[in-house]
Amino acid sequence: MAEDWPRQRASQVPDGTILRVEDLSVSLAGRQVLRQVSFSVGTGEVTGLIGMNGAGKTTLLRAILGLQPISSGRVSLAGGRSIGYVPQKVLLDPDLPVRARDLVELGIDGRRLGIPVRSAAKRARVEALLASVDGSALLDARVGALSGGEQQKVLIAHALARQPRLLLLDEPLASLDLGSTQETVTLLGRISRERGVAILLSTHDMNPLLPVMSRVVYLAGGRAATGTAEEVVRSDVLSRLYGRHVDVFHAHGRVIVSVGEEHLEEGCEPGLAEGYGPDHGPEREDGHLSAASLRSPRL
Repeated sequence: MAEDWPRQRASQVPDGTILRVEDLSVSLAGRQVLRQVSFSVGTGEVTGLIGMNGAGKTTLLRAILGLQPISSGRVSLAGGRSIGYVPQKVLLDPDLPVRARDLVELGIDGRRLGIPVRSAAKRARVEALLASVDGSALLDARVGALSGGEQQKVLIAHALARQPRLLLLDEPLASLDLGSTQETVTLLGRISRERGVAILLSTHDMNPLLPVMSRVVYLAGGRAATGTAEEVVRSDVLSRLYGRHVDVFHAHGRVIVSVGEEHLEEGCEPGLAEGYGPDHGPEREDGHLSAASLRSPRL
């Protein structure tokens, strides 16, 4: 889904930087959800937005989109271009008579009034968009009848329809099986690399993203630590961020974060090691990990 960047939010940012968030604070119902969050996302980079349920990941994405009022701070996008957005939950009735090609076409001219004109050029563009996400075989399939991984492909093609420089995805790997997860990760890495699109995505399971991840924004208690995995996913950094003792373990190419027994934040069972991978599913609602960065950890 493509969103027009609000004109007043577009501003000059350093070369190579697509998105800059500076000291962003957001309050909901009198409770401060985000506190002076700062980070940047550059051209062709994949940035992981990590945090437990209630950490503020969706709120942050909505603030970037201009859908959530901010208390203070600034959000800037290079050039004021459109943003591609794939929300966390898209309910598609299996009986809905909407094909994959129809949904992608809405991304091209969904804001235009009147009956859309289905020209040969538009059909070719829709087919090219689906081909770019390895979805050519899905053109005439009903989107509600597709698997989770197939629906993700169609939604990503829809989000890319207006050639955004920034792509936001809210929990794109949720409820996907291992094969679909790996396929989606590979696809996102290719999009960022070949199209030069800056990607910011939230997820509870970061290990599958390590091959394509370049930066991490780690949320806890309304604050953020940003940097490379090596800079951020460390016991000292995360302990300061959580305000509790946190242990970080590396095993078989995976990172496991364990929060101390005193940690009572939503989604964290006291004394439970929160890991990543197929044996640690969405029900764990952990919130940790990634790779490469923009600066030293900021707390």
